[in-house]
Amino acid sequence: MAISAFAPAPPEPSAASPLTPAYTRLTEVFPGLSVREAGPGGALCEGPGWVRAALLAEGGQALDSFLAHDEEQVVRDYETQPRPDVVASFGLHRYAWPVCLLVTLPWFLHRRVPRLPVEAVSVQRTLGELSVRIDEFACLPGDPAEHSPQARVVADEEALRAEVRAALAEHLTPVLEGFRSRMRRGPRALWGMATDEITEGLWYLGHLLGEEKRAMHEAGLLLPGGTAPYLQGASFRELAGPQGDLLPTRDRASCCLFYTLRPEDTCVTCPRTCDAERIARLSPSR
Repeated sequence: MAISAFAPAPPEPSAASPLTPAYTRLTEVFPGLSVREAGPGGALCEGPGWVRAALLAEGGQALDSFLAHDEEQVVRDYETQPRPDVVASFGLHRYAWPVCLLVTLPWFLHRRVPRLPVEAVSVQRTLGELSVRIDEFACLPGDPAEHSPQARVVADEEALRAEVRAALAEHLTPVLEGFRSRMRRGPRALWGMATDEITEGLWYLGHLLGEEKRAMHEAGLLLPGGTAPYLQGASFRELAGPQGDLLPTRDRASCCLFYTLRPEDTCVTCPRTCDAERIARLSPSR
């Protein structure tokens, strides 16, 4: 994420929370994204460049301004005028991919699941910053943080996975509704996009953390299929490489529409990318 010419005044530092270690680790392995925590009941960051998730969910002027950033970038980088629904798809991806990590990464690293309704998140895209207010999180019995005033202890791992799915659905449902008026997609397709953002964000961070296989396994348990409103499972599979090696891939539930800008350049997990091309692109150079 590019750095802008100005930097808003930093907010007051917040006390460390049980989620802080996960968010610190996120920035360590992915410096383009940082998280600013407000204490329970505290104020989110605001000012130039900041937009509240609740305003994006309303689908009004705040969303128009948010998407103008994507349109300008496409025109600059690809020298073409994108369709409005393509702009909205890019904008949704660039919002949902990092925001989903606010829930999935603490779960993956520490088995803690924050509840983050849209009223508890704001974003600063230019600087790659997220502001969050965590009033409640779920954890397992025996977690050192279980006695925190914000903690809610659940029975077991499957109950905690249900908390992840519920927290993500709580946040994404109004956001998807806000974006829907800008996109030529129905609810099913939008939840397919959400499924992809959850899965691929965790997969990518697992790779950065040196735990890619575990991330794929955990994502498969989180999204096994049949967990509404998510459209499908994580859908990982392996392809046989030219030397008998196994190449991990997955089948996306949606298309990001990048092909409308460069038809010859699709994502390796895109439904439009056949297995032969995936193998060629995933195989080590010889």
